[in-house]
Amino acid sequence: MEKAFSSHMNKMGMAFALLVLSMTAMMTTPTTATAEPRATQFTLKNGMQVVVIPDRRSPVVTHMVWYRIGAADEPPGSSGIAHFLEHLMFKSTEKIAVGEFSKIVAKLGGQDNAFTSQDVTAYHQRISKDRLEDMMAMEADRMMNLRLTEKEVLTERNVILEERRSRVDNNPSSILSEQMDAALYLAHPYGIPVIGWEHEIAKLNREDAMSFYEQYYAPNNAILVVAGDVTVDEVRQKAEATYGKLPPNDKLGKERQRPQEPPHVTPVHLTLKDPRAGKASLTRTYLTHSYKSDKDGEAEAAEILVKILASGSTGRLYKRLVIDTKIASSTGGWYSGSGMDSGRLAFYAVAADGSDLKKIEAEIDAEIRKVQQEGVTEAELKRAQNSLIAGYVYQSDSQAALARHYGFALAVGRTIEDIESWPERIRKVTKEDIKAAAKKVLDLKNSVTGYLIPAPAGNDNQNIQSTPTRAHEKSRS
Repeated sequence: MEKAFSSHMNKMGMAFALLVLSMTAMMTTPTTATAEPRATQFTLKNGMQVVVIPDRRSPVVTHMVWYRIGAADEPPGSSGIAHFLEHLMFKSTEKIAVGEFSKIVAKLGGQDNAFTSQDVTAYHQRISKDRLEDMMAMEADRMMNLRLTEKEVLTERNVILEERRSRVDNNPSSILSEQMDAALYLAHPYGIPVIGWEHEIAKLNREDAMSFYEQYYAPNNAILVVAGDVTVDEVRQKAEATYGKLPPNDKLGKERQRPQEPPHVTPVHLTLKDPRAGKASLTRTYLTHSYKSDKDGEAEAAEILVKILASGSTGRLYKRLVIDTKIASSTGGWYSGSGMDSGRLAFYAVAADGSDLKKIEAEIDAEIRKVQQEGVTEAELKRAQNSLIAGYVYQSDSQAALARHYGFALAVGRTIEDIESWPERIRKVTKEDIKAAAKKVLDLKNSVTGYLIPAPAGNDNQNIQSTPTRAHEKSRS
């Protein structure tokens, strides 16, 4: 939903694009209460939810299995186990030898992969439609019959540790981001990195992996999403013949129990000095509602708000910091509203040579106050709405993106109607909604601001400073 029309389109080109957008949006999403949904869902007898999204343009399918389990559901002290198990799922079963799963998919002409987030773990393949039942059988097999040896587990644990060193420890921006997340969440496990803390990863073992697997990997904790050249009846028959044979896990709890975030009373400021950093930069992250946790329509307003303030060269922050004052070389921002329990909204700026991050922060705060006090223009609102809806339409043109979009939303407890009514809800957001959201969402006490500063040459030691005013907050070093 972050793709945008170019701001440099001429008037005729823009008019034509908006006409196509309007027509495509009507074809892509329901526009009345009686319109048929694009996706169809049903449930197998063992509790597995199935979603079918027909797309007949080519004889291929995207097959995804989503587990309602992620890093935020891990036992205390075992951070990284959800991601670790995702890796281990590619080992062996009674039918498939070690490391053969992806090789079989490739031999069948397909591609496969997997990913873990705070809320979900998903496994996916893109394959010709005549191989769909093969994929279902393979995925059903490893849902119940995973085999792990201690050697395989220890070898893969080393892979995870190296992945962490490569992606986090060797990247100053990632280090700061991880520290900011930890500071943003006082109690909720979203503050723990998906990949895990290094000292806890190093202790994970086969027993941890199998315990997590046996507790959460079951058909009644999974959603099957099939997008592509299929009918609902075809998917139902194949799903019943494969996944339908698996027994449910009767010990699985119906609700995920997580610590909830207490009220925040003051902002936090972090500074990371690192010789590996390039230009100095600033990032501000706010804790806010997600689409799932939102009850007042603030998520849609937050989506538009960040678009107006920080969408590339058309955003207010770019105009103020890059064009007018020339104190930044680039700016941007994003809203992450897919979380089950909460969302985040962020802005960032990269300093121009010689610019002071405190001055950049002051200018960002001044622009935020301006929106909070004066609101936005009708032209800004319409441009942001059209851009977001265009992104939705483009996303709907991708089979794999469709499967991901529906799967993630359903796995955190949203509905097909939520997904397909999103463009209409975006259209209904008003200037007054944006102004109210700016006042409520962009509250400094719910924020963490991070400075990334290049350290002097020859300084090989990272230096992380924390200057919170929260009681009992410790400095990070």
